[in-house]
Amino acid sequence: MIKAAQKILKDIFGYDDFRPLQKEVIENVLKKKDTLCIMPTGSGKSLCYQIPALLFDGLTIVVSPLISLMEDQVNQLEALGVEALMLNSSLSADEYQKNIQLIQQSKARLLYLAPETLLMGRTLALLESQKVAAFIIDEAHCISEWGHDFRPEYRQLMDLRERFPQAVCLALTATATQRVQQDIQKSLRFDKSASFVASFNRENLFLEIKQKSQSAEQTLDFLARFPDQSGIIYCLSRKQVDEMAEFLQGEGYSVRPYHAGLSSEVRQQNQASFIRDDTQIMVATIAFGMGINKPNVRFVLHFDLPGNIESYYQQIGRAGRDGLRADCLFLFAYGDIRKIKYFIGQKKESEQVVAHTQLNALVGLAETNDCRRIPLLTYFGETYNDANCGMCDNCLAGDQASRDVTIPAQQFLSCVKHSKQIFGAGHIIDILRGSKSQKVKKFGHQELSTYGIGKDFSKPEWFYLSRQFVQKGLLTQDMHHGSLKLTAKAWEVLRGQLNISAPMEELQKKRPQTKTEQTYDSKLFELLRQLRKTLADSSNVPPYVIFPDKTLIEMAIYFPQSEAAMLELHGVGKVKFVKYGSSFKQTIAEYCQVNQVTEKPKGGSSGKLTSSSKTIGTPRHQVVGKKFNSGSTIEELREEFKVQNKTVLDHLYKYCLDGNVLRGNSDFLELSQLSSRIQSDVCKAFKQYGTLTLRPVFEALGQEVSFEELKIIRLHYLANEQKNT
Repeated sequence: MIKAAQKILKDIFGYDDFRPLQKEVIENVLKKKDTLCIMPTGSGKSLCYQIPALLFDGLTIVVSPLISLMEDQVNQLEALGVEALMLNSSLSADEYQKNIQLIQQSKARLLYLAPETLLMGRTLALLESQKVAAFIIDEAHCISEWGHDFRPEYRQLMDLRERFPQAVCLALTATATQRVQQDIQKSLRFDKSASFVASFNRENLFLEIKQKSQSAEQTLDFLARFPDQSGIIYCLSRKQVDEMAEFLQGEGYSVRPYHAGLSSEVRQQNQASFIRDDTQIMVATIAFGMGINKPNVRFVLHFDLPGNIESYYQQIGRAGRDGLRADCLFLFAYGDIRKIKYFIGQKKESEQVVAHTQLNALVGLAETNDCRRIPLLTYFGETYNDANCGMCDNCLAGDQASRDVTIPAQQFLSCVKHSKQIFGAGHIIDILRGSKSQKVKKFGHQELSTYGIGKDFSKPEWFYLSRQFVQKGLLTQDMHHGSLKLTAKAWEVLRGQLNISAPMEELQKKRPQTKTEQTYDSKLFELLRQLRKTLADSSNVPPYVIFPDKTLIEMAIYFPQSEAAMLELHGVGKVKFVKYGSSFKQTIAEYCQVNQVTEKPKGGSSGKLTSSSKTIGTPRHQVVGKKFNSGSTIEELREEFKVQNKTVLDHLYKYCLDGNVLRGNSDFLELSQLSSRIQSDVCKAFKQYGTLTLRPVFEALGQEVSFEELKIIRLHYLANEQKNT
């Protein structure tokens, strides 16, 4: 029968050859042998059951967890002329009944169902009247309590084996650890020998993990690498999805949100727009992407911490399905761990142990200094032996300089010992940093010899170190309670028999600005932060767009009360000064008057690049801005940097936001297709609503002027405003 399968592969699906393991899985299914298939996203799992379904005499049932997945598969099959149907809540009453009649008339080869629909009495009665040849359980990890997306209703599917003993069963998933694989086989009563596991390594995905700092700026910098290309941004909450989508829309990106809080109709519209390349970026929760076979997704950005490694792997798997390079950036913040732990706390007690284990594995992936593929593939039971994958940030970074951290290790381990090895890292760090928390006082830990000896390190730095100590085998951690216990290796460190080191760049005791930051006026800084927040809220932008913290810190050091002094500060250019300077000046002046503080000269360089500065390592928008001011035209810049006009305009706008002045000329208006009257209307709108976000201007003009045109006129407007200032 494999020859018939080969013919279907070519004639119906249009492929000349099977991908790795497809042929073996299909052969096993055609022999009516129950089969477990673990294959990464984009490797062609669907063909493993679609081809047998066209060869079987009878109906193939496909159990799928999401309506969007069913619709995608059915639409693709219908386009190929394959008789495929679905039964779910997205169908009208008439459509639902029509599909039932087609099933009764044996006019369907494949039927897609959610497990809840399949287990309904009327559905089972319908299927018992038919010849069911195969049961396909897609996203089979949902059947396991150890899976990242456990669904109790999946557990009930094992009863179908007794109702339909003649039907072969194929379970498929892209993400399953060895434990999950064993659980699936046990639950479905599979022969362990009938399993096929492909390599989990997606060689075309570039993996990168960065510490989350100025997250919005990091997001914009990442997106600038993929002009007019498709990508997905994953956020943890619906609120964050909405805020991110709104922010990116304001920046002129083609973007739509997707989460369970939106109506089914809106989700379907947004998904369709993305799939059809009408929308560039989808900002989503984990509710988006399962079963979406969009081959040209060039990037996936995790703005928030994924729930676990399996979720992370499944979500990055939606990129690069065409085999071409795709980039995956994960912005990692220790603060996000608290959010995940909150969600874990909502689970059943038995499930919390699993969730904590998975979370720790994810943090280990984020903190590793080795090739990212080593912990990622190890998690799935696969050994990765290449010394350098060439497709992750760590491998491209080369050897990283390390520093000796034996003394802080001894401090931390000693504190664990003296507090009787029953507390987690957070409490140990509180003791080391001399916290006056109620918990420290409750246990009398302010009396310990280690109390307050670790003030040289910040809390995030101690957390980083604590995880390094766990990774290096100095500590073990209870997966449920989080308590830390010393290992035999830890005692070697305490006795001075073993030294410990950690990468320098990951552990900077003092950042370049730390010494300055320690001397700023914290009360004034808070007042300025509140002012910035008010201005940001009124403009509907993130606070950093007004001024970054570094600017506020300098304000709280030098107390500038004149235009000249304000313009000396980091991030304060003429445009921003005109827009916000008076508000900040007034707040500073009032504070200085009440507290009898005088202005201090900043002195030295303003930190801005000079025309003679080298461009190596300089941000691209600075290079483009300087060349533009030196006389280069938009066309010349486009040719030199091999980018589109839109990208040049984006660079010039970022150059403006840095406080730089653009030369005034007619280059911008030459790019515009608008009449002079409409151009004038757009400028008036910018004068009224400001230039930080495009959305208010877009709506004020009746949504009739495109974002591309708005970007052009915005630069023309800013150049003129700067010239007249």
